[in-house]
Amino acid sequence: MGNDLIAGRSFGEVYRVQNRFDLHDFLLNAVEASGGRVIYASEPNRAPVYLGVQLPSDERIGLLVYPFRITNNQIVNRPPDEVRGQLRYGSEASWKREHPVGRDIGGVDVTMILGIDPLAEVAVGLDATLWDPLPMGISFYLKQADVDAARKAGWHVWEKTNKPGRKREDARSPLNLETVVAFTPKHLIDYARLERRATSLRLDPPLRFAAAEAIVREQDQPVTQGKHVLEEQFALSSEQILDIIGGRNRLAVAVRGGVAEHHLEHQLEVSADVLRSERLDVDALHDFDVDLTDGRALRVECKNASPRTFADGAYRVEVQKTRASKGDPASRFYPVNGFDVVAACLFSATGAWQFRFARTIDLKRHDVFADRLAPIQRITDRWVTEIGDLPSE
Repeated sequence: MGNDLIAGRSFGEVYRVQNRFDLHDFLLNAVEASGGRVIYASEPNRAPVYLGVQLPSDERIGLLVYPFRITNNQIVNRPPDEVRGQLRYGSEASWKREHPVGRDIGGVDVTMILGIDPLAEVAVGLDATLWDPLPMGISFYLKQADVDAARKAGWHVWEKTNKPGRKREDARSPLNLETVVAFTPKHLIDYARLERRATSLRLDPPLRFAAAEAIVREQDQPVTQGKHVLEEQFALSSEQILDIIGGRNRLAVAVRGGVAEHHLEHQLEVSADVLRSERLDVDALHDFDVDLTDGRALRVECKNASPRTFADGAYRVEVQKTRASKGDPASRFYPVNGFDVVAACLFSATGAWQFRFARTIDLKRHDVFADRLAPIQRITDRWVTEIGDLPSE
């Protein structure tokens, strides 16, 4: 590790690396394959790699890439169908301290963390927000089937469970899930667009999943002059998106469920069954207080459904807190009487801002803590599309 400059600029730590010329070549070739032109490339014996790229539209973009090698070599006591990447820069002694990911404070350059298999001609993109700081010295894994799917389709998106490890006490994602994208060289610019979008809005894994699935489809759609792609995807104006991000305490760190809450608020406002609804922004409380025309007062918690369904196609939604209090494992799980209704937003699974509602008393209980909700709930036919259709008994 040194204090060198990359492209005459300081992005934080710069590492001296060896035997990574093929990873550097992969990136240069991928820029060309994805329709760009390399204007500038930093040296192959330094990491991260900085690329100045000119796009066909004449737009210029900077790519700050942390490349790591992935291989499918058989590892003792690991599944035979597994592909492995290792996060290793600098000396082993340095791995004990933090290694923050370099970023452009102006948001012009895009930071990407990529696992690269030059022989298979596939790259795997890790969420640059979740993997900052880089946990040097650890390995990350994926299945050979995911690499094969990316080689066949060019672009493959899936959800991966993450758990606490020796480098961290808590899971990397509060949802215990992360979105992973594998792609061939012709989609490098598409992945840069995804990472720029996801990082600027700090999209949580379900929304990142939906954005990743949508982004390659946008290539074939005409661009509306003067309108940002996020305005099209979220069905909101840019001003509304900025208001959502800036106006709520919980969204200062991440967008998370803010967009879903906004659409739920609108649905409640126009519902003929709702007399009054109030969105709350208080830690440890539910998201909405809702009064129905039939006299019921309901406390509503909004959650994003997972893009991954059960084997039979049923939607699933995670209903638990980000972490437990010290010494109280039950505190991670919501008490059954903590709120009255769960509103599950289906956007991540369907691409549409639709909701399903269920009463907490009808939901599955935790296997160990009987007064708590199970963390994963199946969205069944008992979940209704309008809050007023919930049973009143």
